[in-house]
Amino acid sequence: MRRGPDQVLTAAQMRDAEAALIVGGVSVDELMQRAGRGAAEWVWRMSGGRSVTVLCGPGNNGGDGYVIAEAIRERGGAVQVIAASESRTPASRTARGLYQGAVLGRDADPDGEVLVDCLFGTGLTRPLEPADLALLCRLAASHPRRIAVDLPSGVHADNGMTLNDNLPDWHLTLALGAWKPAHFLLPAGPTMGEMRRVPIGVETLPEAGLLIVRPYLAAPAVDAHKYKRGLLGVVAGAMPGAALLAARAAQGAGAGYVKLLGAADGAPADLVTDLEPLAEVLTDSRYRALLVGPGLGRDAVARQTLAIALSEPIPAVVDADALILLSPHNLAEREAAVIATPHEGELFALERAFGLDGSGSKVERAEALARTAGMVVVAKGADTVVAAPDGRVAFATRASSWLSTAGTGDVLAGTIASRLASGADPFAAACEGVWLHGEAARQVAAPYTAGQLAEQVARAYAACL
Repeated sequence: MRRGPDQVLTAAQMRDAEAALIVGGVSVDELMQRAGRGAAEWVWRMSGGRSVTVLCGPGNNGGDGYVIAEAIRERGGAVQVIAASESRTPASRTARGLYQGAVLGRDADPDGEVLVDCLFGTGLTRPLEPADLALLCRLAASHPRRIAVDLPSGVHADNGMTLNDNLPDWHLTLALGAWKPAHFLLPAGPTMGEMRRVPIGVETLPEAGLLIVRPYLAAPAVDAHKYKRGLLGVVAGAMPGAALLAARAAQGAGAGYVKLLGAADGAPADLVTDLEPLAEVLTDSRYRALLVGPGLGRDAVARQTLAIALSEPIPAVVDADALILLSPHNLAEREAAVIATPHEGELFALERAFGLDGSGSKVERAEALARTAGMVVVAKGADTVVAAPDGRVAFATRASSWLSTAGTGDVLAGTIASRLASGADPFAAACEGVWLHGEAARQVAAPYTAGQLAEQVARAYAACL
């Protein structure tokens, strides 16, 4: 069930959500007070008695800044406001009138220690004017601690693009009302520092994106056995070590029985290996999911193996080499679910295979591929987006940069496949796998290998019980 605090809203959806509150009787001025005073709580904590400079722009984001400044002033904090320009909206003019402190011009040289950026917020879609960019960068350089309100100025809310070069980075970003896609997307996301959400009473929108959060998992039922918990087949190929990595991860992610389908040296004693031809193996109706792709190869044998795996009515996760080989023909008559887990290069290959031009943001590209191919798409990387054919989309929180090592994608694929075999809805399985993968990375001491990461998946699962 969708939970309001976990929703991710585009700029247009955020405007709709605020409009619904206004129709319900909440004034724009009241919304600004909620947002500004909520943000002021975090500014107060971070400042710790240090002097605060609030940079206010002409719109409602600037109005939030005046509310923040007044809340800090009322508490006895040292605060000064710099107005980049005159307030241009009724609510921001009201907020400026309620602020009881001095307002400095853009040429001022404040001696504050904490900068609060309220220049522009979610609605910005064009680059900052040179004078505004220079002002923002000058103040950022002179303040050792920096807080962005809603979004850093110069960031596109919906796609995470930076609209200007050489924008400052931030120690804390305060999302007003709801998360925005840019909070989790490259290139802007990593510049935002820690992130906190300031509630303003926004209701849940059914069309909103989701933030991937800790899943609710449970111990097996009293009458559970290995097949009830899910039989997963991991298809080995030309480089079986990758499939072995995926299988090791899958064993810790909930499936009751993981089989390696094909030969692999060094398989642990608790991992069953089936050497029978794949077409014969898959006649076993107890399989709940398959994983095909890690170490598969890209030759004719690999292509045939992929075709066999996808010809059976078994939900499947398609990863790595199989993504390069996948074509619309493989899915033409398929009814069972498919989850694809491409990195950027594989996403591009899939777009070509399915006749897509690859235009748009990462979110738009993942949504287009999911819709066209009828697959759940996990567009993975330093920013990860999950898209479903029915339009659902989810955003992962910032991943550990230590995941940038060979084999961690195989671990992710095995984790997702295990959740699929356990009976999770394909979209939910993808989101749960992404969260467990990220949590495993947080659990293991860096630097680490993919094998060490795989061993931590079970510990990440235990954190959800």
